[in-house]
This record gives sequence, C-alpha cells and structure tokens, in this order.
Amino acid sequence: MRVLFHVQHLLGVGHLRRGELLADAMAKRGMAVTVALGGMPVEEMPFAGADVVQLPPTKLKGADFKVLYDADGEPVTDAWRAARRDALLHLYDEIRPDIVLLEMYPFGRWRFGFELLPLLERAARDKPRVKCVTSVRDILVATKHPERAAKGAAIARAHLDAVLVHSDPSLFAFGETYPHAEELADLIGYTGYVTEPAERVRGAPNGEVIVSAGGGAAAGDLMRAAMAARPSTRLADRVWRFFTGPRFPAEGFEELSAMANERTVVSRFAPNFQELLDGCALSISQAGYNTVMNLLRAEAPAVVVPYDEGEETEQWHRSERMRDMGLLSRVKASELSATTLAAAIAEALERPAARRPSIDLDGAAHAARMIETLGQRR
Repeated sequence: MRVLFHVQHLLGVGHLRRGELLADAMAKRGMAVTVALGGMPVEEMPFAGADVVQLPPTKLKGADFKVLYDADGEPVTDAWRAARRDALLHLYDEIRPDIVLLEMYPFGRWRFGFELLPLLERAARDKPRVKCVTSVRDILVATKHPERAAKGAAIARAHLDAVLVHSDPSLFAFGETYPHAEELADLIGYTGYVTEPAERVRGAPNGEVIVSAGGGAAAGDLMRAAMAARPSTRLADRVWRFFTGPRFPAEGFEELSAMANERTVVSRFAPNFQELLDGCALSISQAGYNTVMNLLRAEAPAVVVPYDEGEETEQWHRSERMRDMGLLSRVKASELSATTLAAAIAEALERPAARRPSIDLDGAAHAARMIETLGQRR
C-alpha cells in the first residue's frame, strides 16, 4: 500500500514530529510512505521510515503567520505557488498512491489550499481506489472567520474518506473547537494521542530539570525566565538542561550558552528527549501537543507556559483542561516572570501524587491500523 503524506511545518516542529511518528507507524505495518515535505528540512527529524521528497520550502520570519517566505527569504509569489502545486501533483502521478494523507486541511492550513485542494481534486479522478484522509490534532485554533469552518466541512464532505482526530475524546472531543463536527460524524475516527510508543525503554531517574521549547522560534522569554527563576527554587542545585529547539534565534542561543556550566546544559535538541523526561524531577515548557503528550507519557511534574500570541488559542485550551485535571501547573505568558515561574514550580513539586486518568497515548499505532483498513476497502 502506497501513502502520499503531505507534511507542512512553519513555526514549531510539533507537526513534523507527529508526522514522523505516524510515518514510522505506517512503515511498521508494511506501507510504503512518501512524505511531501513543505517546510524547511530539520535534520534532527529525518523521517527514517519514509521516502522524503522536498517541495519548494516555505518558512516564516519570527512568529508572523501573515506572510510566507521562500528558501531565499523572499515573500512567495503566485509563480512560486503554481510551481509548488505542479510539483506536488507530479509527485502524485509518479507514485500513484492508494492513500493521500493530509495534515489539518481543510480544518486549517488554509494558506496551502492552492496546492491541497488541487491534490484532492486530482485524487478524486482515481476514486474509489484512492482514499483521502486528513490527520488533525485535538484542538483547532479559534478563528475570526467562521465561514472557513463551514467551507472546510464542505470540502471534507466532498473529498475526504476519513478524518483522523489525534485525541482521546475523554480529554478533548473534536466538536469542542470545531463547530461542524456533527455534520462529519461518519468520517471522524479518534486515534488517541500521538506520542512516543509505550514499548520504549523507559528512562532511569535522573533528578534533573528539563526546560524545553519545541521548535523554539518564540521561546526566548521562557528560557530567560527559567534561568532567572532557578535560584528561587528548591531544585536550584540540580542539573538543568535547556533545550531551545532548532528554530531558537542564534543570538539567544549564544546568550544562554554563555551561562552554561557543569550544572547548566544548553542544547538545541535531544534525540533522547522522552527518556530524559521519564526520569526528570521537573519539566518546564510551552504547552504544544507533542510536549504535553511527552509529559503524560513520562508522568513528570510539569509547569507549562502556553504560547498565545496573536490568535493562537490551542495551547491555552490544552493547558487549562490539564491544569483543571491536576496534571500540571500553568503560568500565563502575559504574566511570565522569574517570580511567577518560581511559584508555579513550587506548586508543581508540592502537588500530591494522584491516580492519573486513563488517556489513550497510542495514537500513531491506531492511526496506522485505521489507514491500512481504509486502504483495503475497494
């Protein structure tokens, strides 16, 4: 079974890591996965279980989503969009997939409709042999354009064979942030959350503090606050590991690196991140999908500072629900300081151990099985 998987990351690398886990799970079931990669390559995430075809890449400057830039740092043009659309359609014709797997679209990723809608329309010619599936996370960002949600439902009904929601409905149901979920109920399947597999080797206790920021493009305040809060915490003498993420600005990385010593380790990325979280005394991070699922898998004490710039509401919703369940402590980004962070750290460390709710964290394996079953239907 051949799968064409369109993966597009812009600000963070959460989509990229989730895509990598899904591709690995599909490969384990014997599927031949081709990843059409739309963002700048990240060498730490090579998609070892798939063939990767790099589309003309696009990126952001800072955290501004209003303008997309090409690999040379120039705003993308209509000619660029047409060339990328044609490259994607050529790839479809070349590999003749049985499954077309998208991320978010048509529930998000509207800026990429110029290529994704033509891809769905091209696949429609080959139905019922080809099945079209969208992979979507637990929470959608609130929008000021409700007409987009209605248009998304219409596109989904016209072109999709399944909507795989990477959530456990006992924690978040798709309809909580998508108003047309009822109209698509027959297409929606919950996979559970996508994170590191349960059968991994669990990391040994290390007593460290792990400060992380996903991709890191907008994490300078968090890193600086954690460094400043450290002396006021009861974990000040522990090893603190700062993982800035591959997108953290170079000047900020140099600033943090200048503070490194035998108990302050500054790196961009950790290939054994889950293992380090498994054994840590505390995690400090943003509240992106991947990081929070890593925390649930590790059952680590945690403080999160949800990213909420502009219209971003996803991390706020996730952190609020999980704070109310007693799974973590939270600091609002607008209130972040050494003092507020130190107080949240004290709260997290003093929280009594409690029986954790059962949340499905095997979403990659479940999704791969669901995709395989769908592809076998003729």
